[in-house]
Amino acid sequence: MARLLSVNVGLPRDITWQGKTVHTGIWKVPVEGPRMVRRLNIDGDGQGDLNGHGGERRAVFVYQMDCYRYWQCHLGRDDFIYGQFGENFTVDGLPDAEVCIGDRYRIGGALFEVTQPRVTCYRLGIRMNEPEMAALVVKHGRPGFYFRVLKEGEVEAGDEITQVASGPERMSVSEIDALLYKPGHPRDRLERALRIPVLSIGWRRSFEALLKQDREGGATTGNAGLGAVSGLSPAWPGFRPLRISRKLRESGNVTSLLLEPTDGEPVAAPLPGQFVVLRLGPPSAPELIRSYSLSGAPDAATYRVSVKREAHGVASAYIDDGLQVGDIVQASAARGDFTLRPGDTPVVLLSAGIGVTPVLAMLHALAAEASTREVWWLYGTRNGHEHPFAKETRALLDALPHHHRHICYSSPDPQDQANVDFDAPGHLNTRVLGELKLPRHGDFYICGPSAFMSDLTAGLKQLGVTPDCIHTETFGAGPSITPGIAAAPRRRPHLPASAPDSGPMISFARSGLNVRWGSSFPNLLELAEACDVPVRYACRTGVCHTCESGLVAGKISYRPYPVDAPADGIVLICCAQPEGDLVIDL
Repeated sequence: MARLLSVNVGLPRDITWQGKTVHTGIWKVPVEGPRMVRRLNIDGDGQGDLNGHGGERRAVFVYQMDCYRYWQCHLGRDDFIYGQFGENFTVDGLPDAEVCIGDRYRIGGALFEVTQPRVTCYRLGIRMNEPEMAALVVKHGRPGFYFRVLKEGEVEAGDEITQVASGPERMSVSEIDALLYKPGHPRDRLERALRIPVLSIGWRRSFEALLKQDREGGATTGNAGLGAVSGLSPAWPGFRPLRISRKLRESGNVTSLLLEPTDGEPVAAPLPGQFVVLRLGPPSAPELIRSYSLSGAPDAATYRVSVKREAHGVASAYIDDGLQVGDIVQASAARGDFTLRPGDTPVVLLSAGIGVTPVLAMLHALAAEASTREVWWLYGTRNGHEHPFAKETRALLDALPHHHRHICYSSPDPQDQANVDFDAPGHLNTRVLGELKLPRHGDFYICGPSAFMSDLTAGLKQLGVTPDCIHTETFGAGPSITPGIAAAPRRRPHLPASAPDSGPMISFARSGLNVRWGSSFPNLLELAEACDVPVRYACRTGVCHTCESGLVAGKISYRPYPVDAPADGIVLICCAQPEGDLVIDL
C-alpha cells in the first residue's frame, strides 16, 4: 500500500542567483497535521511561475521516496529533507514506471488524477545546488508527476494512497516523459498518448507536433514537439559567395540587391518569408554580419534583399554607398519559420516600414501560383517617398482575383493622392483592423516595428482571431524568455566586461555584435547573457529546447550532451561551446 510521507508547502520567494533576482516557489517545507487541498494548490502553497507550474492540471506535484534514495546514491549526498525536489507530496510507492496518466487516487478526504510528468527547469538545479539536475531527472527516468484535484479535501502525512481508477491506454509517467524528451517518437505511441483525455494541453500539442512531423516527413531531424525552430534544414552550411547582379532604388530610403551564385549553381528556392544572413566586409572596418528577409519571388536563380538605410546604420550605409554591381558578398542559405502556410483559407499580410519585405515575398508566391485565396494587403508607412514596392505590389494584387488593399500614410506629402497612392491617413493600427471587417478564420502575417506587431497582435486577438493563426517576424533580436527572472531595464547588446583578446569569434547576427569566446563562459548562453543579447531558456541543461537558435556558420560541441539533439542548423546554446568561429541567429 502506497503512503503519503510528507505534505510540503511554500510560498514563492526572491533569491539571488548569478547576479539576478529569481522568483521561485521551489522551496517547500513539511507541515504537520491535516492540510486542505484545493483545486489549484494546497493551503499555504504557491507557484512562482504559473506559465510552467501550477494551474488546475498541475495543482500538486508528487515525488517518490525511492527517487530520494536513488539520488542520494547517485549524487553521493545525505542532506536531503522532505520537499527537496520542490514536491508537495513525498510518497512511499507510486513509481513513475507504474503510475499511468489518467490514474486516480484517493488520499485522505481528497481525490486526485495524474495529468502529466513534471517539466523541470533550471530552478530545480538551484534548489539542489546541481546545475544539471533538470537534465538528470529526464535522462534517468525519474521526473515525478502532477495531480489535478478532482475532489477537494484534507490530507495528512501518514494517509494511505488508494488507487480507485486506471487511466486509459495505460501509458506510464516514465513512458510519456521519454516519448517527448528522448530520441525516437514512434507514431503508434504518439497516437496512443493523444487518446488520453486528461493529458495536459501543452503535452498534447507537443505530441501533435511530433505526429505531424512524422506524417509530413518535412524536418527529418530535431524534436518538433519541443523545438521553437523547425522546418527544413538550410540548403547549405555556413556562407556562400553571391555576386550582386543588380542594385535597385525602391524608395527614398530602401535599396534592393539582387544576388546570384558565382558558380552558376542554383541557390535553392527559399520558402516565402525566409531570410538570409549576409557577411559584409567594408574596407578598413570590422566585418559586419546582418540578417535580411528575402523580398522577391521564390526563385532558385537569385535572391533579393531590400535594406532600409537607417540614420546610424553602419551596414545599411555600406550597402547603400559602398556595394556595387559585380561585388561579392557572403550569404547564408535561406532560413526561418515565418513562412506562408499552404491551404485555401484567407491570407492577411500586415506590415509597416521595411517590415514589408517578408510579406512581399509571400505576395509574390501567391501571385506566382495564381492563388484563388482571399488575400488582404495592409501596409503602413509615412508617405509616398518612403513607400517601397508600391507599383510592384499593385501589379501583384491585380493578378489575384480575390484581393483587398488598404494603405495608410501617417504623414502624407502634399503630392500624395488619397485613394490613389494611399487609402487613409494615419497609422495602421487596431482601430483600422476593426473597421475593415477582416476574416477571422484566415492566417495573419505581421512584420514591422515591435510596438506595431504587439498592437496588431493584441487587436486581432480581441477581434476573435486564434493565436495559432497569428504569425509574426521580428527584425533584430527577438523577445527574451527568462522564466522567473525579475524584470530589469533592457540594455543594448555590448561586449562583456572582460572580453578576451583571443579565442573564437562569436557573431550574434540579429544583435550585430561580434565577441571573442573565453573559457570563463561554460556555454554560449552565459556568453550571450554577459553581453545582454536577448536569450530564451527554461532548463539550461539541454532538455526543453527553449534556447534553440539558428547556427548559421561554424561548429559546436555539447557539454552536457542534449537529451534529444536539435534539428540540423540549430544549436542549443544552453549547453553548447564553440569549436571555432560561430555565427548565431541571435
